[in-house]
Amino acid sequence: MDDQYRNNSQFHHGGKDRGREVRRQTSNQGMGDYSSYQDNTYEGYAPNDGYFHSGDDPNQEEDVQSDATEGHDEEDEIYEGEYQGIPHPDDLRSKQKTPRVADEFRDHAEIMAERKEDEEQLAHQYENIIQECGHGRFQWTLFFVLGLALMADGVEIFVVGFVLPSAEKDMCLSSSNKGMLGLIVYLGMMLGAFVWGGLADKIGRRKCLIISLALNAAFAFLSSFMQGYGLFLFCRLISGFGIGGSLPIAFAYYSEFLCREKRGEHLSWLCMFWMIGALYASAMAWSIIPHYGWGFSMGTNYHFHSWRVFVVICALPCIASVIALKFMPESPRFLLEMGKHDEAWMILKRVHDTNMRAKGEPEKVFTVSHIKTPKQMDAFIEIQSSTGTWFQRWFVRLMTTIKQVWENMLFCFSGQYRRNTLFLAIVWFTMALSYYGLTVWFPDTIRYFQEEEYTSRTKIFEKEHVRNFVFNFTLKNQIHKNGEFIDIKFYNMKFKDVIFEDTRFEECSFENVLSTETFFRNCTIDHTLFYNTDLYKHKFIECTFINSTFLDQKEGCHLDFEEDNDFLIYLVSFLGSLSVLPGNIVSALLMDKIGRIKMIGGSMLISAVCCFFLFFGNNESAMIGWQCLFCGASIAAWNALDVITVELYPTDKRATAFGILNGLCKFAAILGNSIFASFVGVTKVVPILLASTALVGGGLIALRLPETREQVLM
Repeated sequence: MDDQYRNNSQFHHGGKDRGREVRRQTSNQGMGDYSSYQDNTYEGYAPNDGYFHSGDDPNQEEDVQSDATEGHDEEDEIYEGEYQGIPHPDDLRSKQKTPRVADEFRDHAEIMAERKEDEEQLAHQYENIIQECGHGRFQWTLFFVLGLALMADGVEIFVVGFVLPSAEKDMCLSSSNKGMLGLIVYLGMMLGAFVWGGLADKIGRRKCLIISLALNAAFAFLSSFMQGYGLFLFCRLISGFGIGGSLPIAFAYYSEFLCREKRGEHLSWLCMFWMIGALYASAMAWSIIPHYGWGFSMGTNYHFHSWRVFVVICALPCIASVIALKFMPESPRFLLEMGKHDEAWMILKRVHDTNMRAKGEPEKVFTVSHIKTPKQMDAFIEIQSSTGTWFQRWFVRLMTTIKQVWENMLFCFSGQYRRNTLFLAIVWFTMALSYYGLTVWFPDTIRYFQEEEYTSRTKIFEKEHVRNFVFNFTLKNQIHKNGEFIDIKFYNMKFKDVIFEDTRFEECSFENVLSTETFFRNCTIDHTLFYNTDLYKHKFIECTFINSTFLDQKEGCHLDFEEDNDFLIYLVSFLGSLSVLPGNIVSALLMDKIGRIKMIGGSMLISAVCCFFLFFGNNESAMIGWQCLFCGASIAAWNALDVITVELYPTDKRATAFGILNGLCKFAAILGNSIFASFVGVTKVVPILLASTALVGGGLIALRLPETREQVLM
């Protein structure tokens, strides 16, 4: 045991005898686990290039027999126990007889060419290693953990739309404030996608995802307690900023644990969690928000209504994902890119052992001894404690990271990646403009149909004269013109959508009155008392007051949620989210069979055709049906876009590029929401033609992208 340990230590620290033995062993190796890689792709490389090669060298028989009998001898305990030190490829390079010229005396182009060569070698070797690790329990565990993160992203998209009808009354929001609240989440997500995607390529996928999700969970939770509009808006902005990193990081993170044959299918399955998040938000809104009593009050100024309970419940998937991520490792592909060879080896061994134990093959040994690491280009600046303060060191780290992230972003628009980035940007933008624009336009149009029907049932009272009467019941959907109310008591009642025009109130009293969409226009109010009402000044338009008094006006806005919430908005969102399930299943099963490009182009063109049928949607049922058809047809394009964006970029640019494109997607969503909403009730022609044209154009551009289903992950 002691001799074995000394031998390992001597090997790790570069002993000459052991070094010669390694070179002698590697020079005699033949066909093995990576023979196909060596024969087909890089058979001309020297055997001491940093790869693992297995063979039939008799000098290795004793070690192989020991590995095959795991847990039966002391030598195996050293190999399978705590990490004993795996030789780094650079250690082997240093033992070569011909020393390399120092980097400071070499041309930059030569160094870049060497790094590119290293990356190509690593890409093929890593693919073989992931295949050896297998696809099993580890990948499925990570699948559900990252699925919770994508579920949180889906929830964030819908949560503001669901609480808006309640929040606008609870916080007395004007139309402009209401519109800003609807767009603020997209703005936060757009900024978050840029920032977190770039940082994930520099400080790690897992670390960035934990921080971004924790930020989302914290501020989503806090927003439920904010009574003022400004603070609530700020919390939702930061919440959106946090969740903006979930998509770029989650797909990059998960793809780096998948082999080529599994990548397209399983990334598509991962997309289903966005749909699950939307279903979760719809179901929770339907179950919680209408129950006005599910809350509490503290005095007259602090109210925690049911919609705030819903906001808290919506933060649960994000919190669960943060907790679960604490038990998951960093991406080994990212660690190798950063030169952290030993950490990456330990994680890959963990993946292998976890999957083998789950398959009932615990005796199977992870045969990789060392892995290629590309040449490191970034010289990180560090001020030592003797030459600077902690603030100076922190500042240098921050500025260096910002500079590296910015250079990564620019790199995505230069050289060999410029064309692909521009084409992908067009496809992402056109897809998001039409999809998010129509998903806002559908419920708004349905609500417009409802309002038209509601307005058609409005009761109009003209020149009525009412004396000595007590109103203690609800007045709803009425217009009173040129009337006269004398000695009338409005007591403990509600006005809903009631308008008084050119009406006189004399010797009247309004006590304990609540009102919704109720206005007094050009009315004369004489000797009238208003006590404990929410009839504020803005509800009286060009009215004349004569000896009238307002006492103990209600603070804030008040609404009977149980009657005023629109159940149809939850149903529409629920059905629209559920309709993508068939498309998700089909796209996952066919992604690796027909390819990413055909999937994107075909899905977008079919979605464009579905848009034209919207001309025949003249009622609520028809609009709901066409919405479901459109969402089901377009989901395949979204899934394929996620997959191809991951595969077209190398590891050190993958999350950055995804973040840029996803941020552009959220910008298109903001434009789509604003443009399409402005045509509700005006015309259907512009939204339908705009969405169809964008989808056709984006689908044709997508056909010019390179196919990536046979490509290893660079």
